[in-house]
Amino acid sequence: MPSRLLSEQEMIAIMYDVQILEADMNYRKSNGKMIGDMPKEYYQQLFEHYGITDSIFNENMRYYTHDPATMERIMDSVTQRLTSSAPQQSDH
Repeated sequence: MPSRLLSEQEMIAIMYDVQILEADMNYRKSNGKMIGDMPKEYYQQLFEHYGITDSIFNENMRYYTHDPATMERIMDSVTQRLTSSAPQQSDH
């Protein structure tokens, strides 16, 4: 059990932001931009925003990964949120 158990809703919010963060870093890398310490800084800001530490996040990831049904529900919600917030392409 994590030292601070995050709710499913908290995990959905955090994992949504993690996906956005990772996409941004991958985009920058693919365009030849040096990212250096950016991942560490991004994650630190993310964790501060949610009032957690990397340890709390990692403990919760381990906890939820051992419960595949719950983790699938969390990731399905993240995917649904990402899909609904994605810009719509026009056929023009």
